[in-house]
Amino acid sequence: MAFKYLCGRGQLAEKLVVTGGAGLVKPRTKEYLRRVKAYRRVKRLFPKFAEKYFGSEEYRALPPLMRESYKKIVNEDLREYAAGVENKTLLIYGKNDTVTPPGEEGEAFHSLIAGSRLVIADGGHFCFSENPEVFNKTVYEFFTEK
Repeated sequence: MAFKYLCGRGQLAEKLVVTGGAGLVKPRTKEYLRRVKAYRRVKRLFPKFAEKYFGSEEYRALPPLMRESYKKIVNEDLREYAAGVENKTLLIYGKNDTVTPPGEEGEAFHSLIAGSRLVIADGGHFCFSENPEVFNKTVYEFFTEK
């Protein structure tokens, strides 16, 4: 959402730090589209069954209200907004992140945001909490440099 907020409004902040940022909608496979279609059919007839057995583990663990937000977040492509970010930007991704892989999300946003810096840190999607000292040092250095 920071990409959306700062796109074309760089004066609102001097610098931006994004960790494990998502926002790329990947091409949908035929298998994925079949599963979505099956889910919608089953949901009409057996909504509780559909909610319990369809979707990712992460999705199923969310309360119903959060599921709606989750669907909107994972289905929004932020490339256009990222390309409009003019702020000095530090992108930090965990080397072992399987949710937002650095080779996909990190590299894509790095190529879209002019002058951005991409750091691949030890850890996974929550590298900021897995290695807080290293993460905080990296962010501190970024914010204190001229």
